[in-house]
Amino acid sequence: VLCEGFADWECALLMAAARTHLGVDIEVATVDGARVTSMGGLDVSAHLSVDALDPAGFDGLVICGGAIWDTNEAPDLSSTIRAFDRNKRVVAAICGGVHALATCSLLDRIDHTGNSAESLAALTGYHGASHYRDQPQAMRSGHVVTAAGTAPISFTGEILHGLGLGSPELDGFLALYGREHRPDDSGSIG
Repeated sequence: VLCEGFADWECALLMAAARTHLGVDIEVATVDGARVTSMGGLDVSAHLSVDALDPAGFDGLVICGGAIWDTNEAPDLSSTIRAFDRNKRVVAAICGGVHALATCSLLDRIDHTGNSAESLAALTGYHGASHYRDQPQAMRSGHVVTAAGTAPISFTGEILHGLGLGSPELDGFLALYGREHRPDDSGSIG
């Protein structure tokens, strides 16, 4: 699911790796099925609207972050999220997209992460503060994946592993993308 002003870097690696390297069909949904523009100015045409998302036809639901999630313009995806959850499909969100999972109470009883505990605590309907984990990597709790906006690499990995598409080759591929964050021999990040 992409919304107007979505954070293009947060789902780009997931979409490219899944489609190109694993042959996964990617369907982009927007609230009304219309074209959206990312924070970076990329125009993306939707394949369908959120209302047309049926868990019977999809292995997972991924909600991309963006500035909209901190506004009154944020869409209510509760019924779609709950339908995917009931059907035990992967439900994943990154950055502000985690707010959609929090406001429909999906995170109230499972370990999760996001941009910050404070950003989630301010949301109406969220009662999962005791399950929040402050960590830089994405995390998977059963079929639910959450991540801070700074974790698109581990987010990609957790989703693909959650879909049963994990492999040593995938882990090696993702490690290449995270390589710049490892300390060099001098101990500094480079």
